[in-house]
Amino acid sequence: MSPLPSTSPTPVLQLQSFDPSLSAHPLALSIPSLPIEEPVIVFALALTTFLIAPMLIERAGLPGIVGIVLVGAMLGPNGTGVLAETDAIVLLGNVGLVYLLFTVGLELDLRGFAAAPENAALFGLTSFFLPFVIGSAVGISVLGLDPWASFLLAAVFSSHTLLAYPVVNRLDVTKNRAVTAVFGGILFTDTLALVVLAIVLGAVEGELTALLFGQVFASIAVLFAGVWFVLPPIARWFFRNTSQESYFEFLLVAAAIFGAASFAEVLGLSDILGAFVAGIALNRLVTRGGPLMNRIEFVGNALFVPFFLLYVGMLVDPGVILDGPRTLFVAGVIVATMLVTKVAAAGIVSAIQGYDREEFGVITGLSVGQAAAALAITLVGYDAGLFGADVLNAVVLMMLVAAVLSPWLTERYGTRLALGGDVEPGEAGEFDPRVLLPLSMNAERQRPLLELVFTLKDELAESPVHLLTVVQPDGSGDDDDAVAEAEAGLAEASEIADAAEVPVRSETRVNHSIASGIVRASTETRAELIVMGWDAERSLSNRAFGSIIDQVLGRTTVPVLVSRLGHPLNTTERIFVVTPPGVDHHEGFYESVHVVKRLAEKLGAELHVYVVGDNPRQYERLFGMVDPEIEGTFEGVADWEALDGTLRGRTEANDLVMPVSPRQGNVGWDPELARLPRRLADLPPHSFIVVTPRREEPGYAARFLKIE
Repeated sequence: MSPLPSTSPTPVLQLQSFDPSLSAHPLALSIPSLPIEEPVIVFALALTTFLIAPMLIERAGLPGIVGIVLVGAMLGPNGTGVLAETDAIVLLGNVGLVYLLFTVGLELDLRGFAAAPENAALFGLTSFFLPFVIGSAVGISVLGLDPWASFLLAAVFSSHTLLAYPVVNRLDVTKNRAVTAVFGGILFTDTLALVVLAIVLGAVEGELTALLFGQVFASIAVLFAGVWFVLPPIARWFFRNTSQESYFEFLLVAAAIFGAASFAEVLGLSDILGAFVAGIALNRLVTRGGPLMNRIEFVGNALFVPFFLLYVGMLVDPGVILDGPRTLFVAGVIVATMLVTKVAAAGIVSAIQGYDREEFGVITGLSVGQAAAALAITLVGYDAGLFGADVLNAVVLMMLVAAVLSPWLTERYGTRLALGGDVEPGEAGEFDPRVLLPLSMNAERQRPLLELVFTLKDELAESPVHLLTVVQPDGSGDDDDAVAEAEAGLAEASEIADAAEVPVRSETRVNHSIASGIVRASTETRAELIVMGWDAERSLSNRAFGSIIDQVLGRTTVPVLVSRLGHPLNTTERIFVVTPPGVDHHEGFYESVHVVKRLAEKLGAELHVYVVGDNPRQYERLFGMVDPEIEGTFEGVADWEALDGTLRGRTEANDLVMPVSPRQGNVGWDPELARLPRRLADLPPHSFIVVTPRREEPGYAARFLKIE
């Protein structure tokens, strides 16, 4: 059918020629051919694998992540050929690896690392040089490789990839001293492995000069300095000055991850090293247990990291077993050398550091994982002609063995470590109080209070946070609108709590006295901690905060935190604690110290204690008796006037002041405490939390003392 003729200069629609085949089969099926490359189908298969494979493999007693690797090997080009190694798979696999190394840096216990960096250095250097020296000798004497090829092969299994990181994260043993040493050790092993790669390639190309060594180490120094000194100030400014919408915060973190990884590549280094450094740089700004941390872990565990594991599986070639005796011989030598040297390194470090059997098993399981640096170095060596196909296939087979063995060992011993670390009475991990959090109508304005509660709560919190809004009747007899508004605010607050995976229960009460409503709710919910916000409005001269808060303090016995936060809690750099004379004799003193130290630990903040009119050495000793283990500085201040001058001269925008203030008439009470909140509100940080200790329960203090 020809186009219709136009009789007007106005354009008209032209009809295309009719194709009978289109009408004959309007719903014709399009069955994809193998390998499948259609992005939507590939994505659907991947997500199905992430869902089903872990559940199936766990029935066999193996960690779930092994299932993803095995299914990847089965579906990959070297297996059934269902999935091709497309650009999309490679991209998502690399993204998952970069994301994995970022989360490792983010989970690194910086306080423990800073307190004993030699532990990470000892493990990292031992875990690298022992396999490197022995591996080089084996490569030359047993496999017949030339020296440079042997050095490069030794660097392959001297590095390690934390394939089993999801296991230790799920078991919540990432803060263990041995696990922290492994996390920090990867900084040494993979960096040294990549340095060896650069040196070997330079030697092969005839460019092995002092300048090459200088360039490599200069690039590493620039990467650390650039990320460490640029990224935290930008993130801190962002958190302070932009919307608190969580997806903006997550986008900032995502941009930081891949920006740092790209910066490392520009410097000629590995992108995973850049991501790891970015995780360390943002470590103290992303609070564990908060909504941002939960979103980072959720996206990684549900999507990015599984794609990396799937990609690792697709690289495995089960057919190498049939490639002949040479491949099996090389594979056997490489696998045996890697396992023996890694186990030996873990054993040496455990003996020196006094690690127990479970810790030895966990660090062995973590360190035998091979994927990232091993694969990158092997492929580069193969392309440069240093390795033959037999070595390449042998390394891939080693990756398969490591992909199964590493999670299995880590799961086996990590479970024992977690069970062996059950919280005893008096240890910090037991602190999971029932919290009562009174909120105003506007939940967004109360977000800092929610963040404070989430930070204080245990990561595996079971006791709910009770959200409460008390509505005062207007006398008309119709308070439905006010109640509806209050319930809407509580619903919004509950959504924020859901994002942080903190259990909450919300309630709206109608009461002529807001203070009475709060006090009654604390009794009915058996609250163990009350957190309240203060807007710094003027109160009567004999009252510290105002009628509502002061009435709650006077009519309750549980600890009360009165907060006024002028900056995002996660940007806190230092915590200044103020102790009035004699407060160390208060029955709630040790619990108050525990709350302060727990907050400092969660925020990664420095702890400075000002002792007013008392002996700072005595308070240093008492603070040391309370969990968690946090070092601090203790300084005596002559009187309240001197304290005011000291705080004004030393506090900055990202600091938090936390005075311990007993109820009026209790041990440790001082009339100056009634005027202290007003003074603190005028300080540069404009951020403080007044800790009012528990009263009339002397035996309660023993829960927070260390058990020797």
